[in-house]
Amino acid sequence: MSYIHPLTETRKLIAGIDTKISLPNGKYLPVINFDNAATTPPFLPVLEEIMNFSPWYASVHRGTGYKSQVSSNIYENARSMIADFVGADLKHDTIIFLKNTTEAINKLSNRLLNTYKDGVILSSFMEHHSNDLPWRNKYTVDYIDINQEGKLSLEDLEAKLLHYKGRVQLVAVTGASNVTGYMNPINQIAEIAHRHGAKILVDGAQLVPHAPINMKPPNDPQHIDFLVFSGHKMYAPFGTGVLIGPKEIFQKGSPDYTGGGTVEIVTHDTVKWADPPLKEEAGTPNVMGVLAIVTAIKTLKNLGMEDIEIYERKLMEYALSRLKDIDDLIFYGDAFNSKDRVSIIPFNILGMSHDMVATIFAQEAAIAVRNGCFCAQPYIQRLLNISAEEIKNRIEDPSLPHPGVVRISFGLYNSFDEIDQLIKLLSKISKNKKAYLSKYRHLSF
Repeated sequence: MSYIHPLTETRKLIAGIDTKISLPNGKYLPVINFDNAATTPPFLPVLEEIMNFSPWYASVHRGTGYKSQVSSNIYENARSMIADFVGADLKHDTIIFLKNTTEAINKLSNRLLNTYKDGVILSSFMEHHSNDLPWRNKYTVDYIDINQEGKLSLEDLEAKLLHYKGRVQLVAVTGASNVTGYMNPINQIAEIAHRHGAKILVDGAQLVPHAPINMKPPNDPQHIDFLVFSGHKMYAPFGTGVLIGPKEIFQKGSPDYTGGGTVEIVTHDTVKWADPPLKEEAGTPNVMGVLAIVTAIKTLKNLGMEDIEIYERKLMEYALSRLKDIDDLIFYGDAFNSKDRVSIIPFNILGMSHDMVATIFAQEAAIAVRNGCFCAQPYIQRLLNISAEEIKNRIEDPSLPHPGVVRISFGLYNSFDEIDQLIKLLSKISKNKKAYLSKYRHLSF
């Protein structure tokens, strides 16, 4: 079994890997980025490809000029490369380019309205707000429960599908949680949903950059009907999101954004819409962003998605083995089980706010983490056992402390040495809480 060596194989691919910053304590240190679940730094090959393509950039579609033809070919060929990466079937599916995952889910929620408006959408307690809020106020929405470990309950999924007696039209679940890293068994969920006449949407924002994914053929019971993900979480931060789904779904109705590029024929009395995906991509598209995400995919494929998953899991296992020896750390869910999980670790320090801990990391050692609820407040509320009364009090008084956790999340370029530096500081904080509480008490958290 092969493993990626972080220094020779991947760190050299990352822009800004050696960037140093000046700290309040006078130190001048390279940034350690453990905030990859929020966004990843760009691959250098992505930046190089953007620069190399720049002299050839032109408006796509219908242009007869040479540069327009080059740009159009790059833009359209990208769809087949993305399909190959995730196992989509372009005879059955269409691939639509948008800004990000959030826009992709919003577009899908609008597109399905004509067909599914009287049905039920099942989301889950572990979803990012982007796979929850777009469904509200349009459909009847219910939530698949989580178990005591914070993992999605397949038993509750089955129970709710039975309860609604065929009314559930879509099961909308995350491929991997941005809070705990738990990977849902998406193909098994798809099979359960299909057995009850429902389709499945997978929010792949946290899954696609970290592990192999296969949508499977349309006639497979475990087929993924809809998949969404973003370039900025897979080393291509140039504003591109991807929505994949059946062509027939997007043939129906009017697009939610109308205008240039969405039509075949327009008179003052009639409009004939273009076929998808063009119908759903109003205006001049983000060719640079599409080139970026495709170049990132090529780089990920060259590294090997299975090797990436293995290496990132080794990072997580090493970090967990060191973290468990530090006093006063609070972990959530099935914290030390690294199976079926992308490389995300949430925690708190007893007696210290998550805001303060994250600030200490940044100001003492140039370590970037994320803290708070990560746009998944219902999930955090469950993991932290926050009562309904506490939630009500916060709604009435926003000045109350905001609940949350500290999140470290690894990328394919992070190293064991970086983890050692985090552990060293975290141990120091744990042993000297009073000193740190005094030092940072002037900051408003």
